[in-house]
Amino acid sequence: WGLDYPPLTAYQSYIHGIFLKSFLPESVALFTSRGHESYLGKLLMRWTVLSSDVLVFLPAVFYFIVAYSSANPRKGKNELAWLMAMILLNPCLVIIDHGHFQYNCISLGLTVAAIAAIMSDKELAACAFFTLALSHKQMSAYFAPAFFSHLLGRCLRRRNPFLEVAKLGLVVFGTFALVWWPYLNSKQAFLEVLARLAPFERGLYEDYVANFWCTTSVLIKWKKLFSTHSLKLFCLVATLSTSLPSMIQQIMAPSNRGFLYALLNSSFSFYLFSFQVHEKSILLPLLPASLLVLEEPLLFRWLTHFGLFSMFPLLYRDQLILAYIALFALFYLLFYAPGKRPRKIKSSALRSFFLNLFGFCSFVLHIVYFTVHPPERYPFLFEAIIMLVCCSQFVLLATYTNMKQWKPQKRSSSIDREKKLI
Repeated sequence: WGLDYPPLTAYQSYIHGIFLKSFLPESVALFTSRGHESYLGKLLMRWTVLSSDVLVFLPAVFYFIVAYSSANPRKGKNELAWLMAMILLNPCLVIIDHGHFQYNCISLGLTVAAIAAIMSDKELAACAFFTLALSHKQMSAYFAPAFFSHLLGRCLRRRNPFLEVAKLGLVVFGTFALVWWPYLNSKQAFLEVLARLAPFERGLYEDYVANFWCTTSVLIKWKKLFSTHSLKLFCLVATLSTSLPSMIQQIMAPSNRGFLYALLNSSFSFYLFSFQVHEKSILLPLLPASLLVLEEPLLFRWLTHFGLFSMFPLLYRDQLILAYIALFALFYLLFYAPGKRPRKIKSSALRSFFLNLFGFCSFVLHIVYFTVHPPERYPFLFEAIIMLVCCSQFVLLATYTNMKQWKPQKRSSSIDREKKLI
């Protein structure tokens, strides 16, 4: 068994292993612990996830709330409390981390801390935080184009752009070197870790994920028609080309608001077009969407609804339906909490019609999945339909957010201050 994540996950797993060993040694015993399952073991694993939430994700979100409120002083306490609840209690993150013990809260928490640092004009700290996020889970690379373009855009507006870029690069290099130091002494060990981070041999996608490649595979058999090498090139070109517009916008006119949209657009591009995407990868676009919830409440509701729905077949197989239904209900109760939601939550009649229509379709598909057996010839028919419905919504939302990022807005005060340095 090898670790499919960067070294920071190994260190985190080691610390949690020490904790588990002190209470239940057989759960982490070498070789014999494989397949171990017990009530106490599950309870202790849930404590490790909760502790990760409390130690990493919660402080990072609080840091973001402080930075966001400083940049948006007109936001009231009720709105900020609602914003914090939407970020912390996102049902997709809760059910994946606490149902699958995935610890996404650590990499996402480090990413939130990096975003908050940028909004606080602490760019060196932001580079360190985001490098740590990349060193915990490689999926954090979904946000890399947005971080790169925004920071480059800032540096180009300074008196000495080369020096500014060099300082950021030095922090990134130093942080990576610190985290990867135990593996740098052996070329073989280093290459083995890198090989585990990019499992190309697993194919273009697994199961039924609501992205472009899996959805269109109903008509175009990508895996049969093209080699893995060709598919890697297709994914690379599609991902970079769809990320490019938001990157250009941030290089040309970096702003805190535009940066949040760039994070969302970049993660959408990776989710829809990159190689080897998992159902849980929808957590990446959901993070910036939750940070934008006061700006785009309906977008966040729509993405959360279909993001959770896209994982329904996976959660059904893992017998997490009770938690799935409970978290769905809790989300809508919090989202429509009286007196807490922002005024922007109201929408036009046409938009409300489509929201209700697609919401009703997802409800019907839930009922069909529970009660109707698929045809023997097409055993995964319902999964394919769910995938098609969800992917169509993600494409619509990605198109909207890319257009919204380019919509002219008043530049942030931090960027205005930097203009004076030119």
